[in-house]
Amino acid sequence: MKKSGANTDPFDWEPKEDLPPQPSVRLFQVSELTRAIKTQLDDLGRVAVEGEVTRITTAASGHTYFDLKDIDAKIACTVWRSAAGALARVQLKEGAQVVVHGKLDVYAPRGTYSLNVTKIEIAGLGALLAKLEELKTKLELAGWFDRHRALPTLPRVIGVVTSRDGAAFQDFLRTRSMRWPGYPVRLAHTSVQGASAAKEIGAAIARLDASRVDVIVVCRGGGSLEDLWAFNELPVLEAIRACSVPVVSGVGHETDTTLCDLVADVRAHTPTDAAQTVIPERAAFVDRLERARNDLGRSIDSVLLARTHRLERIAASSHLKDPRTILARRDEHVRALARTLKGLVSSRTSAAASRLERAAAKLARQSPALTLSRASARVEALTERLRHAAKRPLELRVRRLELAERSLAGVSPLAVLSRGYSITSRSSGGPPIRDAADVATGAVLVTRLAHGSVTSKVERSDAGSE
Repeated sequence: MKKSGANTDPFDWEPKEDLPPQPSVRLFQVSELTRAIKTQLDDLGRVAVEGEVTRITTAASGHTYFDLKDIDAKIACTVWRSAAGALARVQLKEGAQVVVHGKLDVYAPRGTYSLNVTKIEIAGLGALLAKLEELKTKLELAGWFDRHRALPTLPRVIGVVTSRDGAAFQDFLRTRSMRWPGYPVRLAHTSVQGASAAKEIGAAIARLDASRVDVIVVCRGGGSLEDLWAFNELPVLEAIRACSVPVVSGVGHETDTTLCDLVADVRAHTPTDAAQTVIPERAAFVDRLERARNDLGRSIDSVLLARTHRLERIAASSHLKDPRTILARRDEHVRALARTLKGLVSSRTSAAASRLERAAAKLARQSPALTLSRASARVEALTERLRHAAKRPLELRVRRLELAERSLAGVSPLAVLSRGYSITSRSSGGPPIRDAADVATGAVLVTRLAHGSVTSKVERSDAGSE
């Protein structure tokens, strides 16, 4: 090892023997390392970041740039012109506390990274929306969205709940001037934004309901969810639910929907639309009245004309000119009735006589003497038939007995005896004797012949001889 200071060349040195070996380090190209970093950021996917807005810049190209910071760090954010809708519902301003959604990206030429923003919401808005959805579900299950009362066609007084200083009331009055100037409107002034707005709106609705208006309009101009939040709170919803007259909600713009819109009887998209809904159009109403007046006039003229023609016909009638024509017509009518009555009596009498003749003939055919005579003849005929019917079976039975007698005579044992045969049996009884071996000497036998019988005593038996 060279001594220290012996050589001033900085590249002429040797490592000390006691130094540990250095680990190997991967060598990256700048672009390669940048791609690796971009890959790592892409793996994070979509992120949501909360912070304070600062340094807002909008380029001529339409892109918006700003920084999002907290107490310890800062990140650049970009809203491309194609994603400008992310800013539509949020007023981006310095110092605003927001939650931005998007993906991280690396800008290789400068070696910086930024957050490409696709959505922006005020910090805490997610919890607010969750609370809104929970209340909406409860009210829907309770049936608060199902009431839709009909609006009066021509309300005497229209109640309006809004701020007298707001653009919504001015839009309402402007629409009234166009549809029906001076139409009766009663305003219940209230704040429409802020912590106490909900209670004030509910109290204003109750006051108008007690003042006997025919319909109530609750309206306000557009704004963010936070600006319109009072119209999602229970004091307003309960006052609408308890209202005895129909309620029209015209809160926000067409894209805004609050619980007030759902609980009300009718939902209007804007305050102007609400005014058009409840204020009748004077020109159309006058036109309808004019048409009705014309129709009524034509109807009256038609009735008067018909009555005039009728009076003219009556005046020209011969009855009024000569009353005797009435008597003549009545007399002719009575004579015609008399002729009709006479014809009816005659026809009825003839019909009755014919019915009597038919009844007499029928009665003669059904007289008792004729009936008895017919019955006697029938009895005699039946008696003869009965005699023949009783005699024929007896004759048949006699012939059958004679045939049976001849058949029995042919097979009778007595007929066999008449041909010279006999039947021998013991005198004590028993079956006929067929074998001599069955007869003992001294036995008394009875032999039956065709005529009479012979009793004998056996002296000898020749058994087995033929």
